[in-house]
Formats: sequence, C-alpha cells, structure tokens
Amino acid sequence: MFSGFLHLSWLGYAIVALLMTHVTIASVTIFLHRCQAHRALELTPLPSHFFRLWLWLSTGMVTKEWAAIHRKHHAKCETPDDPHSPQVLGLNRVLWGGVFLYVKESRNRDTLLRYGHGTPDDWLERKLYTPLHKLGVVIMLGVDVALFGAVPGALIWIVQMAWTPFWAAGVINGIGHFWGYRNFASADASTNLLPWGILIGGEELHNNHHAFATSAKLSNKWYEFDIGWFYIRVMEILGLARVKKLAPRPRLGVVRPAVDEQTLQAVITHRYDVLAKYMKSLQRIAVEEIGKLKLDARQGQAVKRWLGEVALQLPEQEKLASVLGRSDRLAKVYAMRADLEALWARSAASHEQLLKQLQEWIHRAEQSGIAQLQEFSLRLRRYAA
Repeated sequence: MFSGFLHLSWLGYAIVALLMTHVTIASVTIFLHRCQAHRALELTPLPSHFFRLWLWLSTGMVTKEWAAIHRKHHAKCETPDDPHSPQVLGLNRVLWGGVFLYVKESRNRDTLLRYGHGTPDDWLERKLYTPLHKLGVVIMLGVDVALFGAVPGALIWIVQMAWTPFWAAGVINGIGHFWGYRNFASADASTNLLPWGILIGGEELHNNHHAFATSAKLSNKWYEFDIGWFYIRVMEILGLARVKKLAPRPRLGVVRPAVDEQTLQAVITHRYDVLAKYMKSLQRIAVEEIGKLKLDARQGQAVKRWLGEVALQLPEQEKLASVLGRSDRLAKVYAMRADLEALWARSAASHEQLLKQLQEWIHRAEQSGIAQLQEFSLRLRRYAA
C-alpha cells in the first residue's frame, strides 16, 4: 500500500488535519462570511484567490451559493423562510443535517438571484470553481494520499470534508441559535457559544455577529477573543486587507437641551447599548416591585427572566400579564420598552415621524414620576453618533 511522501506519527497526522481544517475555517469566516456575504472588509487579489482556491479544494462550496444562503438567513432569521433555523426546524435537524439544508437551499434559484449579487464572476468562477466545484475535493483527496499515504491521507481528507459541514453548518447554525450567552437583545435567537472564538475561527461569537452583521470584528467585550479578527488585522498590517466596517462603540457627550436629529441618529446607531441599559433600569424596578408584590424567590426570578425575553410562550405571557396587572409601575416601563424598540424596528415611518416618537418617549419618561425612567431619559440625550 502506498505510504506517501511524508512519514509522520499518528499525532503528527492529527496535527496536520487540525491545521488544514483551521485554514478552511479561516477561509470560510474571513472570505465567505465577512468579506463576501457582509462586505465588512476588502481583500487584495492574493489572499482572495488563495481563499477561493483553498475552499474549492477543501469544501467544494460555491461562493455565490454560500453568500446568498447566509444573506437570506439574516433577512428571514427564525422564520419559516430561514434556510436553517433550529427555532423553526428543531435543533437536531440543523445540528446533524445542516449540510443537507444548505444543499437544498442552494438549488433554490430565487435565493441565488435575490441574495447572491456582488460575488466573484471572473473566468475562474465561471469555468472552474462553479461548474467543477466537486473536482476540487477529488484533487484534495489525491494530494492527501500522495503526501501522507493511502490510509492516513484518506482519514485526513474525511476530517477535512466533515469539519465545515459539522462545525459551521451544524454547530453554528444550530447551537448558535439555541444555547449560549447573549450580549445583545437582537430580534433573533442567536447566542455566543464561548467568549473565545478559536476552534471555528471566531464564529462562536454568533450573537455579536447578528447584532452587528456588517462588522469585520466579531468580538465585542474585553474578555472575548476572535482569532478571525486577529488574522484580518495581520493582513491589514501587511496591506492585504482593508477593514470597511466595525461595530459602533457607544459615545456619550453632554446632555442635549433639545432632542434633535443627531440624538435620533445616535440612539438608533447605539440601539443595542440603549436597550441593554434600559433593561438594567427595568430589572432594578422589577426587584423593587417583586418585593412589594411579595413574590417568592422562584416567582421573582421567573418574572425577571420573562421581562428580558424576546418572545414568550403563551403560558408565560399570561403569567407575566398577571404580574403586570398588579403593578402599574412595572407595566408602564415594560410597555415603554416596546415603544423604544419601535424606533429602530423595520418600519415605513419617516425620519420626521421617528424623531417625533423619540421626543414623545423622552417626554413621557421625564413626566413618569419613575426615577429610573427619568435617569434614562437623560442618558438618551447624551448619546452621540
């Protein structure tokens, strides 16, 4: 049996497999995801063509298909039109069958036409990478066998072929919308799996990504690490990449005497920080009201959790409504949360209408007689774009 040109220990073969799969994951997150799907950065021809070639060899994925399916996921997230939502399809189906959902959606011509614009369309894409996308993985099998031998080479190739479908299509699209921690109250179920993004190139920080989809950097808190961003910064220093967009950092200035268009723009720009700070105020009021209502510890924890949920099941909605019916103060701040979120929700409202809504919201907060709302209205006046 052919033994290959490189003779390594089994540990050596395992390290090679991990290195090769890491290059694939880096190619997916940097090129397919951040560069092509979201236009968060630009790459010079050298890294761009390397990533395209490597992805052709190691995954057989077509750039236009991947970008289109991912853009549709963001546009239709957690709805029946989402190509791979575990909230709709169930966790097991997405986790273990995510690659089949991808293949199914790739055959939807409407998806490619509507969401696949702006991806590479040169000679290589038209003549090689798209029509012969399965040839690349066959060539990779030959290269692996030639380098490492029949058995180690075939095993390394199997790991390469399974790595992205499982970790990216399964774990990120599945568990990343089902379990984990959330920095931002995005209107979907996205979560951060871990505060360090190494194994899957930074994609572990999935809630951060859904909050700021066009940001080239997926880490947000000081304790989070995004290795994909590290690679992008190295390429930027070497002149191989240019970052176009990053998540906005909250900026606070002096209290504006008038709520104007700049205030509106700043509030919308920093909407996740606005909502996070408002939720802290809401939780402070909840603690006070829970004490007044004499709820036990278990009931109190449930109420605080319900107040922060994006969507509640009907039994929980009824229980929360019962509590809000007993506390005018808590009911008021809870209702005003929805009014606040309406400022940046997708809407046909004009700029003038949104400004009027913000002015009215701040006026209601100032006249509410609730100290936390009055303090928060001052904070809204301090946001700077």
